[in-house]
Amino acid sequence: MSRQPVKVRISRLGGFDPGIPLPACGTPGSAGSDVRANLPAGERSEGLVIPSREVRLVPLGFAMEIPMGHEAQIRSRSGLALNHGIAVLNSPGTIDADYRGPVGVILVNHGSSDYTVRHGDRIAQLVFGPVIRAEFNETVSLDGTERGAGGFGSTGVD
Repeated sequence: MSRQPVKVRISRLGGFDPGIPLPACGTPGSAGSDVRANLPAGERSEGLVIPSREVRLVPLGFAMEIPMGHEAQIRSRSGLALNHGIAVLNSPGTIDADYRGPVGVILVNHGSSDYTVRHGDRIAQLVFGPVIRAEFNETVSLDGTERGAGGFGSTGVD
């Protein structure tokens, strides 16, 4: 069953390159839209270096209006993670429906050498989804389960 796309208003920010493509899916079956680095004018020719084991915020050059009841998640690109150790640090990073500021991606370099993000590089993917809000009800006890309070690794390694 195919669902209707979520209508997201997007606005390019002043001072950034209007020639950088806005988010777009790479293939008809893609769950996420690729987002591209949109570096400030002074950094475009050199790129943005992320030293090994360090973190940088990479600007995208736009802001969004996400419909209420939805969120956007920033996720790592598998090729960057596998080939270079580059990942979204707070993956997935959530963009709330009531946020209207500049969108950026927090990248971490888990690799052993510096990595340069070039102006226009596809650096992450943007995935939209519905938000289900929890209603918390305080209680003195919880229903039991077979697992109980067993935590990390308690169900085995296979």
